[in-house]
Amino acid sequence: LLGADIPPDRFQPMRSAYLSLTVDSDQEADRIYALLTAGGQIFMPMDDTFFASRFAMFRDRFGTSWMLLHPRPNQ
Repeated sequence: LLGADIPPDRFQPMRSAYLSLTVDSDQEADRIYALLTAGGQIFMPMDDTFFASRFAMFRDRFGTSWMLLHPRPNQ
């Protein structure tokens, strides 16, 4: 993943693309969620789902949309 600064007159925030971040623990998911949602917009709050013990969808304060998850172990 590569990021770059864009001059303000050319910046357009992403709206239909999400970065997906998979983490190794519920604690790490909670920590990152708190950092990235500060000043942002939450679409789906962090919750337990059938496929992940933590899953959330949100946009950070810079306009980047995220899916954050800690997947359930394969059984």
